[in-house]
Amino acid sequence: MGKPKAPAPPDPKETSAASTGTSVSTAIANTMLGNVNQVGPTGSLSYDRTGSYDFTDPYTGHTYNLPTFTATTSLSPEQQQIFDQSQSAQLGLAQVANQQTGRLRDLLARDFTPEGLPDRGTVPVADQATRQRIEQALMDRLNPQIDRDREAMETRLANQGLTAGSRAYGASQDDFSRGVNDARLGAILAGGDEMARQYGMEMGAFNAQNDLRAQALQEQMAMRNQPINEITALLSGSQVSMPNFRQNQPSSIPTTDNAGLINQNYQQRYGNYQQQLGNWNTGLGGLFGLGAAAITASDRRLKRDIRAVGNRGPLTLYEYRYLWDEPGTVRRGYMAQEVARVVPQAVVRLGRWLGLDYSLLPEVA
Repeated sequence: MGKPKAPAPPDPKETSAASTGTSVSTAIANTMLGNVNQVGPTGSLSYDRTGSYDFTDPYTGHTYNLPTFTATTSLSPEQQQIFDQSQSAQLGLAQVANQQTGRLRDLLARDFTPEGLPDRGTVPVADQATRQRIEQALMDRLNPQIDRDREAMETRLANQGLTAGSRAYGASQDDFSRGVNDARLGAILAGGDEMARQYGMEMGAFNAQNDLRAQALQEQMAMRNQPINEITALLSGSQVSMPNFRQNQPSSIPTTDNAGLINQNYQQRYGNYQQQLGNWNTGLGGLFGLGAAAITASDRRLKRDIRAVGNRGPLTLYEYRYLWDEPGTVRRGYMAQEVARVVPQAVVRLGRWLGLDYSLLPEVA
């Protein structure tokens, strides 16, 4: 029984081709399972195989023919009539819109300018001169009256016998001065109030003018946008109700792992080879383990590159290497088949192999 041979490893391209072919077949099967024709109250959805194309795997070079499908949506007779009418109406509206594009083109060719709008309002400014003028006018009117009141007070004090410098005279002068100051303060306040009133009137006019301009601008923009809105409305049209179909969820077909099966088979064969090799080596190793270090394998069938190098008495001495030795290995010894004819007691048998007990033979060194 010769040494067992290791199984050849699987070809990676063939393994890849097996895996790819299985994946392609599974994808096609799943696609065909998913192409379920559907029928609803508003229409139907049908799938048809309409062709195929070739796909070549760039790694393995294998070519696969892949089918192509066409999904066709059909409306029910009633929905088809609505669709036809809707399409006809949309065509008519589109034609009208197209006729109006000339007018729209002319409109958009003109720049939008504020020409013809009312002028903007002028921001009012508080007029201090007006305040001062009003204040002066009031003081001019008060001063003569103040002078008359002062003369009347002095005459009254003189008739009462009060002279300048007396306490009573000074108190009367102080009362009179406070009255004059109050009158002047009132004139100042009145001037400020008048200025604020005039400013408020001017601000109201400013806001009114700007509101008028904004309204006019809005009207012009509405007139410019109206044709655009009309054409947009004409192009919108009505829409037909399209059929709604439930997405089909078919059961998937599990992909067969051909590549894995190939590799698994190789591993099984390689494991069997390892076991056979181990048994073979064990059979040979038994020749080395018979209980004596001098016993070794000497069967001619286990040797190669055999060459006679001398004699030890009636025995021929050889150089050789075992079948499992690396090239270049050189061993020395006898052939068991020859020793069996001269010193048979030195021959050891294990199954079909022969070994020698070198303790019973001449030294080989």
